[in-house]
Amino acid sequence: MKTRNMTEGSPIKLLLAVAFPLMLGNVFQQLYTVVDAQVVGAVEGVSALAALGSSDWFLWLFTGMVQGFAQGFTIPVAQAFGAGDIKALKRNVGNAAVLTLLIGVASGILAILMITPVHNWLNMPEAIRPCSRQYLTVIFAGLPIFMAYNVLGGILRSLGDGKTPLLAMVIASLTNIALDLLFVAVFRMGVTGAAAATVIAQLVSCLFCLGRLRHLPIVHPAKEDFRLDRAVVSRQIWLGIPVGAQNIIIAVGGMFVQSIVNGMGVAFIAGYTASNKLYGVLEIAAVSYGYAVSTYAGQNMGAKKPDRIRSGIHAAVLAGILTAAGIGAAMFLFGHHILASFLSGSEKEVADALKVAVEYLRTMAAFLPILYLLYIYRSALQGMGNTVMPMVSGFVELAMRVGAAILLPGWIGYQGLFIAEVLAWIGADFVLMPSYYAMLGKLRRQWTEDRLQE
Repeated sequence: MKTRNMTEGSPIKLLLAVAFPLMLGNVFQQLYTVVDAQVVGAVEGVSALAALGSSDWFLWLFTGMVQGFAQGFTIPVAQAFGAGDIKALKRNVGNAAVLTLLIGVASGILAILMITPVHNWLNMPEAIRPCSRQYLTVIFAGLPIFMAYNVLGGILRSLGDGKTPLLAMVIASLTNIALDLLFVAVFRMGVTGAAAATVIAQLVSCLFCLGRLRHLPIVHPAKEDFRLDRAVVSRQIWLGIPVGAQNIIIAVGGMFVQSIVNGMGVAFIAGYTASNKLYGVLEIAAVSYGYAVSTYAGQNMGAKKPDRIRSGIHAAVLAGILTAAGIGAAMFLFGHHILASFLSGSEKEVADALKVAVEYLRTMAAFLPILYLLYIYRSALQGMGNTVMPMVSGFVELAMRVGAAILLPGWIGYQGLFIAEVLAWIGADFVLMPSYYAMLGKLRRQWTEDRLQE
């Protein structure tokens, strides 16, 4: 297994070398998310699909939180690697392992306890509550595994290795698809089977990454590295809390919108869910560029190379905009046919759900470059150690999403719910982009002064 030093060489080549394997990995990750929905929708019908998607934002509340902590824990790993400080790298890995176990277990227990209260707040139709509860209980029980995979994958990416997380995701995806067909289509376990397939697949990817890390001596923590160090834990928590909080804030806004959606009937929920499952496909490359940018910015932050950070981010912006335009065009051309594969039931149910799904998907596809800028600038700030402004951008997303969801449907109908998502992206960009350029300018001045004083 190879590491990759991103402090030297062509920025765009380095970014793409990390991003492309991540994109392929995310394709497989989204593939099994989509297959979950397709198998459940095709085998169990529109109501089961609605149950799967009616708590999507509640699910993201906790998966986003632990994912945010995982990202925060691995930022110091990238910075230590860029600075060549192997001792600090091992200490951060050891402390991250302990925190992952503690936070993952606590989060899973809390999430399960919150299912009924959140169902009440979301105005979830009684007909689909039992299915939703079954699905969420199994998924939340697997939160420690989900967090462990994200930490292990984050460590690998911090060292410039995007290949291993890709292989892990390919294996997990194939496992999940096979188990989906077995549990749902053959054993008829419904949404519980789909959830179990997902958790088992995540465990497979987690074990694969752990196995690969064992072959990389520079990240092998000694026994003393697992003892929680106040300075290390404080830094990891300081970086992790804002990222996790940012995802929580975004999820709360999404849950508010979902509570409105849940009042519009099962067919509307199913159509909204179908498009939300393709949301992940739309942002595949954005997530990948984000991880690559975070690693790139983190390593060059450790090496104190502001000009390389600037040139790398500019290259990522150009690549992101072009990629978003291509994916958006593909969704306009083929999205209708993909969405149709999620739905089964009466002719009227399918037609009503498909109409909603297509309108929502095309709205997001038309404005996709805005989402890609959000991921790139947010990840650049996080890689540079600033997780506070991304958290602030989450508050802005919350305000825009909720405000638009309240006001726009009264003016333009249910399409206002779709536009609310785009306005949330725009609001976040207005925070992230100026913050990135301000921080980069400050660092350049600071490091220039440090060099002059040496």
